[in-house]
Amino acid sequence: MKPSYSRALIIGAGAGLSASLARLFAANGMGLALAARNTGKLAALAEETGASLHTCDAADQGQVAALFAALDGEGAPDVVVYNPSARVRGPLIELDPQAVARAVQVTAIGAFFVAQEAAKRMQPAGHGAILFTGASAGVKGYAQSASFAMGKFALRGLAQSMARELHPKGIHVGHFVIDGGIRGAAHSEAPESPDSMLDPDAIARSYWHFLEQDRSAWAWEIELRPWVERF
Repeated sequence: MKPSYSRALIIGAGAGLSASLARLFAANGMGLALAARNTGKLAALAEETGASLHTCDAADQGQVAALFAALDGEGAPDVVVYNPSARVRGPLIELDPQAVARAVQVTAIGAFFVAQEAAKRMQPAGHGAILFTGASAGVKGYAQSASFAMGKFALRGLAQSMARELHPKGIHVGHFVIDGGIRGAAHSEAPESPDSMLDPDAIARSYWHFLEQDRSAWAWEIELRPWVERF
């Protein structure tokens, strides 16, 4: 059976993938809520998609709880997308422990806060989808990128555990490994290397295809990478 969805919440919304998802959801008739620490940057996207805007630091449990309580008044989302992540680069022995803790809080602990609030609302209905934007750093750790690997490995573990628990309750959990750079205004391919970066609209369509999966064959993880990758 293919489920239908009516309202989406994108947390950590901004340009790029979040904007592509917002436009795709809106084009398919879904109501939409966008949440970010800075909502000023989302005004044009909200107007384009008819989305409501909500200020929220996903790493703050109280703000996440308040966000979902506010959404209860306009219709709880049956699709929740978690996009925030943070990283601190540098040699291990030079990293600021507090900055690393904050990065992991944003990337993984915030995801738990959001997932818990979403599941509380979806579970009684036996319906919903919770989607996490991951990275290749959640599968393989890179040098001088310990904080990002810690956060993304934790995010992947959260998603996998949730899938085992919530799939039998009708809640589709997805983790998307984005293995490559995403094309955008500040990042584009060299002319001699077409399609060597991921197109955010193409990524968004993969999220939509995931939502369209028949529950007899639900995936919990999909890896997306440019066609030119050799490793």
